[in-house]
Amino acid sequence: MHIGFSSMNTLLDPSPALLARALEDRGFESLWYGEHSHIPCAMKTPYPGGGTLPEPYKFMMDPYVSLMAAAAATTRLRLGTGIALVMERDVFSQAKTIATLDQLSGGRVEIGVGVGWNEEEFANVNRAPWAKRYALLRETVAATRALWRDERAEFHGDYLNFDPVWCQPQPLQAGGPPIIFGAMGPMGTRHAAQWADGWFPVDFVLPDVAAAVTAFRQQVADFGRDPDAVKITIQAMAHPGLDDLKRYRDAGIHRVNVGVSVDLWDKPEAVMPMIDEYAELIVRL
Repeated sequence: MHIGFSSMNTLLDPSPALLARALEDRGFESLWYGEHSHIPCAMKTPYPGGGTLPEPYKFMMDPYVSLMAAAAATTRLRLGTGIALVMERDVFSQAKTIATLDQLSGGRVEIGVGVGWNEEEFANVNRAPWAKRYALLRETVAATRALWRDERAEFHGDYLNFDPVWCQPQPLQAGGPPIIFGAMGPMGTRHAAQWADGWFPVDFVLPDVAAAVTAFRQQVADFGRDPDAVKITIQAMAHPGLDDLKRYRDAGIHRVNVGVSVDLWDKPEAVMPMIDEYAELIVRL
C-alpha cells in the first residue's frame, strides 16, 4: 500500500518544489492538490464539512501549475489532483494541460475527478443542469480519453459534441493518466465502478472498510470489469495511525492520502512535522 500527501495548495503551504522533495525523500508515493478556480461570494450551497467555509478555500492555486513545479523538483513522486473539477474547464485546453504535465513529468500523473459540491461555482462556468452533473462528468471523462487516445478524436454525446480534431501532444502514459473518481454516495460509487480507473472515497464514509471494498469490487465485476484493475485510494480526513493503515492495507486499499487537519490548513508549521511522522510509519507498513 502507498501513502500519498494531500494539500490545499495555497501560498501558506510549503512551496510545491519544497514539499515534493520532502515527500520523495521520506518515502511518500505521491502528492495531491485539489481545485477550486473561484469561490462565489454569494454562496448558497452549504459547506459539506459543516459551519463556515474555511478561508484557505478562497486562496487555492492552480493544481496543474503547482504539480509541474513539483515534477521539476522530483524524479519518482507521482502527481495527482485530489480532486479536479474537470467540468469547470474547457475540455480541449484541459486535456492538453494534463497531457503536457504527463509528458514533462515522465508519465507520473494521476487525475482524481469529482462533480464538486458548490452548485453556484459550477453554474458560473457550465450551463448544464446541476442535476445532470454525474452524466456530464462521465461524458467529460470519455471525451478527454478520446482526445488522449485518438489521433483524430471526435465525441458525440448529450452535453459534449465535436467532430474530428487534432489535440496534441497526447500523454506519455498510453491512453492517458489514470482517472480516479472521488465519489461517496451510491450514485457516484456506481459511476466509479462502471467507468473509472479507480475509486477515491473519503475515510469517514467507510466505517467498515473491508465491507466497502468487497461491495465496490462486486459492483465493478457486475459491470464486466476486472476488480483488480480498479484501484482504491482513500482520502484520510482523520489522522490514521499505524493500526489504521494496516487495516486499510489488509482490506485491499491501494493508497491512503494523508494531510494536515482542517484546523491546520492555514498553519504551514504543521506540515513538515506531519510528514516526518508518517515517514516513520511508511517503513513499518
